[in-house]
Amino acid sequence: MLTQQSILAEVWKGTLALMVLKTLNAMGPQHGYGIARRIEQTSENLLSINHGTLYPVLLKLEQEGAIASKWGVSENNRRAKFHRITKAGQKQLASEVNQWAQATEIVTRFIALKGVKA
Repeated sequence: MLTQQSILAEVWKGTLALMVLKTLNAMGPQHGYGIARRIEQTSENLLSINHGTLYPVLLKLEQEGAIASKWGVSENNRRAKFHRITKAGQKQLASEVNQWAQATEIVTRFIALKGVKA
């Protein structure tokens, strides 16, 4: 049985995947820490991304072929796994952006509804 919490968790995973793809599309190859910091910056620190949430999403995106990864050296001279968006990931990103735009439009219509005065 789906609970409200499990539904929200699934929505969040999909949303985070979209943010990861969008970040990689805009910024080019990034390591996990860089992706997390960029998402936080873009949200004006309203979102806090922890590694326990981010890394399963990165693994899932890689398994789906939306991103590819290779090891390299970070700006701190540390070994890091750098992720980049693939052509399949760009197609997925375009589709997800379209779906979110439609969903946002629908929700906006409901928010704009005026209540009936008693």
